[in-house]
Amino acid sequence: MEDARPRILLVEDDATIRQMTKLSLERDGFAVETAHDSTSGLSAFREETPDLVVLDVMLPGVDGVSVCRSIREHSVVPIVMLTARTDPVDVVVGLEAGADDYVTKPFEPAILAARLRAVLRRVARHDASPVLRVGEVEIDRAGMEVRVAGAPVALTPTEYRLLLELAENRGAVLSRERLLEEVWGYVWSGDTRLVDMHVGRLRAKVGADAIETVRGAGYKLVRR
Repeated sequence: MEDARPRILLVEDDATIRQMTKLSLERDGFAVETAHDSTSGLSAFREETPDLVVLDVMLPGVDGVSVCRSIREHSVVPIVMLTARTDPVDVVVGLEAGADDYVTKPFEPAILAARLRAVLRRVARHDASPVLRVGEVEIDRAGMEVRVAGAPVALTPTEYRLLLELAENRGAVLSRERLLEEVWGYVWSGDTRLVDMHVGRLRAKVGADAIETVRGAGYKLVRR
């Protein structure tokens, strides 16, 4: 019988963290493959075709951000970065490379598992309704394709879900907390900087004036 568990590729150089995380995720219902550095991680990614990649930032040799970029050249698989750094700049670099989320070390295994489920749940959401247009932004929800002024725009899965959430509620102000819940699936207090960073990346792709900041309230998608 085919294994129906979500397939996770964990790339982590610390043997203790790697083994403990693997065991805890397997107890939580995931099938986990591991790799200890960038070379073995990219090889495992090509061979295993995982549903989600958990990628440590501080890998020996080629770092996790570079690995993230390499994966993004060929795949839109969800990527969650593990980082011991708290500097927002380091987080931004990972997100700019195409990561969908990040978890700061040390982390509770149950929290990591919940975050991974949230990412997978949002990726699996499928809406086959017609094309949605807001100004020059056109979203084909069946094909998960986006065009701006007729030109195709490449978005990561998280950027796509964020744009779709804003578009489905066009003209309405969505708080950062609501976006965390709807796009990332968080039902507890999360880091709202994650929303701000992704909005910044999305603006660079669909137009800075397409997404309006409502001070003290949140964001809304507007017609241009």
